[in-house]
Amino acid sequence: MLLDLKKVFSGEQESLSFDYELDLSSTDINRTYPFVSPVSIQGTVKSHDGFATLDADVSFVFSIPCDRCARQIEKHYQYKFSHVLVLSLEKDDEEHYVEVQDYKLDLDELIRADILLELPTKFLCSEDCKGLCPVCGKDLNEGPCNCNTHQVDPRLEVLKTLID
Repeated sequence: MLLDLKKVFSGEQESLSFDYELDLSSTDINRTYPFVSPVSIQGTVKSHDGFATLDADVSFVFSIPCDRCARQIEKHYQYKFSHVLVLSLEKDDEEHYVEVQDYKLDLDELIRADILLELPTKFLCSEDCKGLCPVCGKDLNEGPCNCNTHQVDPRLEVLKTLID
């Protein structure tokens, strides 16, 4: 969604509301497409003296395999984002403000970036997920396997002969 903010910055309009859905189903994360529902976005842009503020609430359903056991996780996320919008930036201000060139703001790209930066870096089905056995591949959350997981590094096998 491309927002035209000319009236907001000129003071003709005090605020501009938006409410729409964004399709992120083609967004690839860890070779999967986890956005199983459209992202619902509601918010406002409010005029201030020389700048504007953007506040947005987003919510979506996210489905991705657990990074330890590969069990599918489905989670509902809800985030709030706020930005200060300005017409021009100095080099030092790039991390604190969003520049609106020609009074137009690509809200889709801004919200997409916000969501991707807010998502966790590791996706786990539970904090105490035990993962998979490295030998047989059994899900250790369902119970232990009968594998000998104590393996000696082959490079250290020579040292074993000294003990014997």
